[in-house]
Amino acid sequence: MSPRSAKRKVMLITLAGTLALIGLVAGAYYFAMRPVTLRIAVGPTNSDDVKVIQTMAQAFARQHESVRLRPVLTDNVNASATAIKDGAADLAVVRGDLDIPKNAQAVATLRKNVAMLLVPSQPAADPAAQNGDAKITSIPQLAGRRIGVIGRTQANVKLLEVILRQYGIEPDKVTVVQFAPPEISDAIRNHKADAYLAAGPIGGRLISETIAAALRDAGSPIFLPIDAADAIAQNYPVYETAEIPAGVFGGSPARPQSEIKTISFAHHIVARDSLSEVTVANLTRQIFAIRQEVATDFPLAAKIETPDTDKDAVLPAHPGAAAYVDGEEKSFLDRYSDYIWWGLMGLSALGSLGAWFASYFRRDERTSNTSQRGRLLDMLALARRSESIEELDRMQTEADDIMRSTLDCFERGGIEEGSLTAFQIALEQFHNAVADRKAWLATRPPDTPGDSSKDAVAAPVQLVASSS
Repeated sequence: MSPRSAKRKVMLITLAGTLALIGLVAGAYYFAMRPVTLRIAVGPTNSDDVKVIQTMAQAFARQHESVRLRPVLTDNVNASATAIKDGAADLAVVRGDLDIPKNAQAVATLRKNVAMLLVPSQPAADPAAQNGDAKITSIPQLAGRRIGVIGRTQANVKLLEVILRQYGIEPDKVTVVQFAPPEISDAIRNHKADAYLAAGPIGGRLISETIAAALRDAGSPIFLPIDAADAIAQNYPVYETAEIPAGVFGGSPARPQSEIKTISFAHHIVARDSLSEVTVANLTRQIFAIRQEVATDFPLAAKIETPDTDKDAVLPAHPGAAAYVDGEEKSFLDRYSDYIWWGLMGLSALGSLGAWFASYFRRDERTSNTSQRGRLLDMLALARRSESIEELDRMQTEADDIMRSTLDCFERGGIEEGSLTAFQIALEQFHNAVADRKAWLATRPPDTPGDSSKDAVAAPVQLVASSS
């Protein structure tokens, strides 16, 4: 192979390797930075939770965030929990006082709900009032009464049962009637229940509509405090003690007129425990960065809270969310430093291995060059004994070929600089020997024998002596 061809081959190989490396880096960057889309189960349809999640998903897409959301609508929070349990969703909005799948971990507290027990004021014309039924002012007086539970799911019925049992009232001692939110006004107007239980965030649509219906259709309602809230929270860790502030519902006189003690529970955004810590940390950061923007349309979104990161929390926080909350998010170098280090070590090892293979595959060139150098030394001895200028010319031509081959081998890296220096010394000695022998042959008489290199050296001296 000519030096030009060898250089072209080296350049092509180098270019191919560079392009491959650039492609690898570009592919790794794309893989690391491409948006991740997570499925989030939320329901029921048209609920505030669905609207908040949809608004978040639109904001993430509009701002080209690294984590995107794709809402998966479900019938209720139980169905959402089932979706994350079965792997049909990556995230879900679940209710904290219901069964939460074991593979779910908290990302954020979407909202906190309070339990509100309300007794509508009875109109004077109401038959129950005329019959002298005792006015309900406390929870123990609910025994034997009709209690309306707002919402068609069984979650609030279970909440009512927890409250009643704490006061020694078995669920079969009351009549539970469930009403859909649109039926509240008609139920209160027609006195279909003696008391009503509503659960939702203070200022949320459900509680606001319940209060409005009670005021419109029955006058000023009575709020029943849950004085045993501390005991309930102790027995059922999924609940917390809470208060409904005095006057929070407005009006004159203020409603309620004094602070009402109650219990609360949360709606959480949870993630599968197998989700990447980096992905969940990014999602948590995005949620709290977008919170104020979402609150423009849904004021309650401003109260989205970070999850409880304590190790003994009822619902453990996802490690990614905990890293964000505790300020322990890993930087790019923190996450990939081990991979970078091992990559550099691997490249170093591959480089050494490649150099060894290159040296191994050039061993034939080195062997050939050593043989040619030996041939040059043999021709040096032959040149000193040669009797023919034509023979010397042939050896000179062969030496030129050997020189060209040696230089090509040196350019390809087949031999070291030290070997080239030794070759140059041998080549110089050969050229000197050829020049001396040609000079002697040119001055030797035609009939003078020259059978040895010694005669070749002594011949000029003898010619001088005879001429004198």
